[in-house]
Amino acid sequence: MSYLVLQELTRRYGPEQGLFELSFALERGRTLSLLGPSGSGKTTTLRLLGGFERPDRGHILVAGEDVAPLGPAARRFGMVFQHYALFPHLDVGRNVGFGLESLGLGGAELERRVREALSLVDLAGFERRRIAELSGGQQQRVALARAVAPEPRVLLLDEPLSNLDPGLRERTRRELRALIQRIGITTVIVTHEQDDAFDLGDVVAVLRQGRLQQIGTPETLYRTPANPFVAGFLGRGSWIDGTVVRAPAGGWEVVVESARWPLADLPGRQPGPARLLFRPGALRLADPHPGGLAGVVVDRRFAGADCYYQVGTGGGGMLEVLGRAGAALAGQAVTLVPAAEPVDQDGVMHVFPDEPA
Repeated sequence: MSYLVLQELTRRYGPEQGLFELSFALERGRTLSLLGPSGSGKTTTLRLLGGFERPDRGHILVAGEDVAPLGPAARRFGMVFQHYALFPHLDVGRNVGFGLESLGLGGAELERRVREALSLVDLAGFERRRIAELSGGQQQRVALARAVAPEPRVLLLDEPLSNLDPGLRERTRRELRALIQRIGITTVIVTHEQDDAFDLGDVVAVLRQGRLQQIGTPETLYRTPANPFVAGFLGRGSWIDGTVVRAPAGGWEVVVESARWPLADLPGRQPGPARLLFRPGALRLADPHPGGLAGVVVDRRFAGADCYYQVGTGGGGMLEVLGRAGAALAGQAVTLVPAAEPVDQDGVMHVFPDEPA
């Protein structure tokens, strides 16, 4: 049974600004990542969940209770802010205990709850440390301990990794994922970074201009995006025009300039002009030969054992192709062929009807 349910949640700031009819359901103990570009409605959703704003319409249900009319304290949600909002003049223990004191706890019970919260985030014995003495990752864990100490029903995280440098970010992301799983609390995370959303979320909801585009597991979104926006927003990819046609022997093919490649026979597939998104691993470089997609290597970016090659096609397209380092040089003529057939196997190429403007 779903534990956290949003029903047509709406908050308008103008005709096309705000959040519009957002609905989703999340099971107890699961983590949802809200992913989208700036202005997509992520922060508005988090503020509505936390009670810092009131919706124009819609419902927020927690275990069947509609908390939308309640203020922040009455909802019993925990919140970790983007900049942690720790008190620099208080030590770690008093930071963690701040919310507990507001609930009337004190003495030995307060100290016990603080110790338990710090133990959950692997900071046992840090009660007397100063905030300035901690690393960025440790400060984040203190903020998390403060949020979970009152035993909230739902945990809200606002861009929890945005303040960390890339190296620390990846390590902290793994630690945060493990902590959330160990605590077992229903969690909603706001982020604009795909890696954070995919690594932390059991389920990912993609927002654009205040509207939900798709919700599902990270693998579902990546392999079967609902529309061109989701496909282009998630991961690397290159767009090019093509045409979907019936194959002479049955099934489907896609025609891209001089190339004609087999497509998977998927439900709902229709012939006609199409927009194609190729992931870097969808095609491979081959020596020039008839029947493939002819192109010239325009640029290459070294990435360790592999390189990303920018290949310009005869029809004016530009495709990014992942290949072995040293497979081709800038200015070299190549032919692009599918890395596997059909060319859209494993979600490495996506086909969308080319809708009229």
